[in-house]
Amino acid sequence: MSEIEHHDYDVIVIGAGGAGLRAAIEAKGRGLRVALVCKSLLGKAHTVMAEGGVAAAMGNVYAEDNWKVHFRDTMRGGKMLNHWRMAQLHAQESPDRVQELEAWGALFDRTKDGKILQRDFGGHRYARLAHVGDRTGLELIRTLQQRAVSMDIDVFMECKVVRLTTDDDGAVNGAVAYWRPTGEFVTFGAKSVVLATGGVGKSWKFTSNSWESTGDGHAIAMWAGASLIDMECVQFHPTGMVWPLSVRGILVTEGVRGDGGVLRNSDGKRFMFEYVADMFRAETAESEDEADRWYDDHTAGRRPPELLPRDEVARSINSEVKAGRGSPHGGVFLDIASRRTADDIRKRLPSMYHQFMELAGVDITREAMEVGPTCHYIMGGVQVDPDTAATAVPGLYAAGEVAGGMHGSNRLGGNSLSDLIVFGRRAGIAAADRAESMAREPKLNQAQVTEYIDEALAPFTRDSGENPYDLQHELQELMQANVGIIRNEAEVVEALEKLDELKQRAANVAVGGGRAYNPGWNLATDLPSMLTVSTCTAQGARDRRESRGGQTREDFPKADPELGKVNFVQRQPSGRGFSSEITITPEPLPVMPDELMAIFEEESK
Repeated sequence: MSEIEHHDYDVIVIGAGGAGLRAAIEAKGRGLRVALVCKSLLGKAHTVMAEGGVAAAMGNVYAEDNWKVHFRDTMRGGKMLNHWRMAQLHAQESPDRVQELEAWGALFDRTKDGKILQRDFGGHRYARLAHVGDRTGLELIRTLQQRAVSMDIDVFMECKVVRLTTDDDGAVNGAVAYWRPTGEFVTFGAKSVVLATGGVGKSWKFTSNSWESTGDGHAIAMWAGASLIDMECVQFHPTGMVWPLSVRGILVTEGVRGDGGVLRNSDGKRFMFEYVADMFRAETAESEDEADRWYDDHTAGRRPPELLPRDEVARSINSEVKAGRGSPHGGVFLDIASRRTADDIRKRLPSMYHQFMELAGVDITREAMEVGPTCHYIMGGVQVDPDTAATAVPGLYAAGEVAGGMHGSNRLGGNSLSDLIVFGRRAGIAAADRAESMAREPKLNQAQVTEYIDEALAPFTRDSGENPYDLQHELQELMQANVGIIRNEAEVVEALEKLDELKQRAANVAVGGGRAYNPGWNLATDLPSMLTVSTCTAQGARDRRESRGGQTREDFPKADPELGKVNFVQRQPSGRGFSSEITITPEPLPVMPDELMAIFEEESK
């Protein structure tokens, strides 16, 4: 094997979405050598698909909004499975991070008096999403990317990381990757590594996630010795495009409902009112008085029932379709045309107007959209320290969707973008602190590097074997059918058995041709990550025998108070790699301090 390209840095950040860019900016601001390594092109991260806004209790529309209300909404939305400290930091720091984006050039929509405009979103008591029409994620990426480029941060684009390297003490000290266009390998030495690799949605048949979202970060973190948490909690966004099939799953922003859009069934009935009372009494309310107050808020029009938390809206749509009241193509109708003028829709929702007109031939200023639940976001992820974003592995940090704990069992809309910038910054600070404390350059174990390269190249050594596309198709069909929005014991157990079979077959994948521009090989290197995270999700779905947020068991339709006290944590104690056994253990939730518990008690007075 010819000499491998190698680079040394103080901090490398894997992933160039909102969290990765924010972490890199923070570390570079300390004068350190920083590199961004991204699987796609810079500016193409999945963050651009976040349309509705950045959740931050700035109080620009409702002066009574504050971090305590945002904290309470986030914890309630996550059905109290969240790490309280992450939710606290997020609520407290989000306003500063939004104002920071504005100072760096982000162009937010404005109130009449010139403040940053904020819109309603599901699960938020007040309008608190700072937005740029329905293109907020794009503006966030544009702003952070411009900042990063101006700081001369090194960027390695179309570079896929296959494994993290570790030293003799088990600390992460770099990564092994390859250039997707050429297939040539490259290694990185680093004093600190930040994971910001996003989600796992491409393991499901219908998803809003882009092609990069194969769970790479979750998997390589676990293979390096980190723990995963809450992997059963997968959010199915209520409104993905249902028709035409070529664009099925593409997200329809919650901003459509935030701006007045309503959901109707095939009879033209606004069905969400049928579900709202029972939902709050069964799942959210801690008392009958609280249930009645929430119900009054919604039915009085103060907050429409379409703005319930996403998991509840998605289940309601699913119920309507199963009852035979769905749209012609298996969804329901989302109607904004009867609620706002055509000019207003084109102004406030330009991307949605263009998306449906160009891709589906639907003019949303005149007719309803066909929408349905689509795999959108995983609340589970790498277990991290709330203050530093540090994992259990020294030198390894994680922020954004790849990190778990912040959102509990269900994420509120808009909390994703503020999560990226709050914890991306904190990961950057902690990674920089560690790098500054280390005098020596990391030295990679060459035997380890060779092992990981041989592992990635193995598909080329086989004259015959499994087709990676066949395995991907079977995996996506399996996860959609057996570990989708509604789950039961028999189907999840069957999924785990079939996942074991797929793992064995994946070890025999064969690809032909050369390494340059070889999509079959690229997929073959993705499959171990996809199968790892799918196994984790299925294990958690099996063991959490209750319905809570993004985890819905039809055989256990109610929340279990005892299971509400634990997170399910997964590890590989006896080995670190694709074929190693994954264990799952219930562990007690961190104890919330009394002063934060008092925030929930204040509301009930």
